Amino acid sequence: MHGSRPELAIDFSGGTEWLIDAQGCRVDRLTDPACIRAICDDVLASLKLNVVADPLLHRFGGPGGVTAMYLLAESHLTCHTYPEVGFATFNLYCCRQRPRWNWEDALRQHLGATEVRVRMIDRNVDAITPAESSNFARRSGASSR
Repeated sequence: MHGSRPELAIDFSGGTEWLIDAQGCRVDRLTDPACIRAICDDVLASLKLNVVADPLLHRFGGPGGVTAMYLLAESHLTCHTYPEVGFATFNLYCCRQRPRWNWEDALRQHLGATEVRVRMIDRNVDAITPAESSNFARRSGASSR
């Protein structure tokens, strides 16, 4: 045991999460579910990710954008578009290491983005100390085992 956490029987690091913001996007692309689905499908195929349920895509009425959600064996991929400001966000979380995908080129090509910001967060199991875990449990009202 490591503190109050069990030893992991598998090689698990906590995974990697990518937060992507695309600005200056074309309105017609941000309101097109097929365009958003094509981007998501490209990511999934390139990174060899496994979809475990039918993806959900919703086009909001009027000038609204698109929301897409994919449940993956490795975690999830989501997208939200905001055509009123030419903005799209993507979030990809993988519980196993994956190579970095070229979001910049893909979103410039598919969405006409003029600026793409990619942030990567390593979700590290060992980064949370037992003291931090206990403090969170007390603040949130959760019980720690």
